Amino acid sequence: MPDKLTGGCLCGAMRYEATGPFRGVVVCHCGQCRKWHGAAPGYTAVDKPRFALTSGEDSLRWYRSSPSATRGFCAACGSSLFWQGDGRAHISIAAGTLDGPTGLAIKAHFMPEFKADYDELPPGATIWERI
Repeated sequence: MPDKLTGGCLCGAMRYEATGPFRGVVVCHCGQCRKWHGAAPGYTAVDKPRFALTSGEDSLRWYRSSPSATRGFCAACGSSLFWQGDGRAHISIAAGTLDGPTGLAIKAHFMPEFKADYDELPPGATIWERI
């Protein structure tokens, strides 16, 4: 896996970079994540000091989606990019916004009890107990 990954939004207004180590991708099946992304999204995570916006800071908007978390998105194109739990030392990055190749792999699935009826977990999928 690369030590440094880059990514950005659909329109290119926002770009970021992060230096590992990176957490394996966790696919979240909660209703908020599915509505935010249109399907169950995968997120990696990195410690906040290892993350930086490299362009488009004026396009970054944060939406408080629950009493304890916010979601970062591009105001220009609407791309959902980040999830940030209050008081957490890391930032979660939507894996689909990373430039490839990433070298990442799915680590686990979170909240599979809320998965969409059309979604199938792979046989033997690891379930993550916390986020």
